[in-house]
Amino acid sequence: MGAFGGGLGGNGEVCGALVGALAVLGLRFSRSREEEKEDSRMWVYAEELLRRFRQEISPNQGHILCREIAAVDWKDREQVKQFYRGEKVQVCGRLVGDTAKLIGELLERPT
Repeated sequence: MGAFGGGLGGNGEVCGALVGALAVLGLRFSRSREEEKEDSRMWVYAEELLRRFRQEISPNQGHILCREIAAVDWKDREQVKQFYRGEKVQVCGRLVGDTAKLIGELLERPT
């Protein structure tokens, strides 16, 4: 899942932490065979995850795009270097941790 970083492979698109959290929901609640039904909690939790990510986790006014959250042009090597040398990398680290905490909270809910 390392390629999720930098907004899916360093392209600044959807935050990799959010995509990873959605992948976890899919792994937990999606069907394993075509004839099975998906657990409806997957859609309920996905909606809550996105809403809470925008409201509680994303530091920049509810954005979900990495380039807006991190304020980095991932194609500009100098900006990327500055990102890793500065405070922004710590902001993203907290965002990943907060997203993991949220997905853990959702998965631990009683059924």
